[in-house]
Amino acid sequence: MGGSDNPYAGSFGNQMTASASFGGQPAPNAAAAGDLIKETTTAAFARDVLEASRQQPVLVDFWAPWCGPCKQLTPVIEKVVKEAAGRVKLVKMNIDDHPSIAGQLGIQSIPAVIAFVGGRPVDGFMGAIPESQIKQFIDRIAGPAVDDSKAEVEAVLADAKALLESGDAQNAAGLYGAVLQAEPENAEAIAGMVECMIALGQLAEARQALSQLPEELAKAAVIGAVSKKLDQIEEARKLGDPVALEQQLAHNPDDHAARLKLAKIRNVEGDRTGAAEHLLTIMKRDRSFEDDAARRELLSFFEVWGPKDPATIAARRKLSALLFS
Repeated sequence: MGGSDNPYAGSFGNQMTASASFGGQPAPNAAAAGDLIKETTTAAFARDVLEASRQQPVLVDFWAPWCGPCKQLTPVIEKVVKEAAGRVKLVKMNIDDHPSIAGQLGIQSIPAVIAFVGGRPVDGFMGAIPESQIKQFIDRIAGPAVDDSKAEVEAVLADAKALLESGDAQNAAGLYGAVLQAEPENAEAIAGMVECMIALGQLAEARQALSQLPEELAKAAVIGAVSKKLDQIEEARKLGDPVALEQQLAHNPDDHAARLKLAKIRNVEGDRTGAAEHLLTIMKRDRSFEDDAARRELLSFFEVWGPKDPATIAARRKLSALLFS
């Protein structure tokens, strides 16, 4: 997916070019593993994770001794955490011995890594992903290590995101394209380019672009989020008339199936607060509805919205109150 073979460039005409020189990164200084990596228990979780994350981000690695991919992930994530030189801590939890926390967070497969900041879960990933993606994940949670060339890339990506959020998908695509010329496998730029396609109504083209990605790159969290956004849009188109669903709820506020459908529709319409409130209402009234479907759907929304979105922050606070109160 490099240079003129970039599958995204042709969708948006002439691409803008960035003036920044995008170079390599120096290796961070190592830090003492004993200060950065530890095992925890259910009893110690509040201290080791919730309280500790108020001082610095904490990654919680949920694993089990029988899990082959866990054994693949362990040396890689420990290496990256050590090289991050104190920007994050790693706390490991054996779910065979301590299953309750993983259950509350909706973890259904391992390895799963959840990042906690300020006492709350904010992001995560599943599976034994490559070292480069773990570094990107830590950079997203804790901020990038100091590096001028990386800062320039981040500045271009920030400008592109701002343009996209202001409704200028065409020029945002130009900036994302500039980054992809320099870094053809920059997952954030690829996700941003697909977001531009969605904003321009090019849903089929967006799906095709995602289908062309190498398997490992497709596993990146930002790529997964935009792919899930496409899934949500396509599903919402099949869920019926939102006015009719509102009328059903007016007659029967406990029609959770109608409320779940309406939440999905409101989400793709852009009413994130309304979508979250519908799901939280279902959770308050019936956590067992369709095997806790409302919480699972809300977690899916968070993945698409991103950890810093105001709707994510507000809804996650309410969700945490329901789970941990």
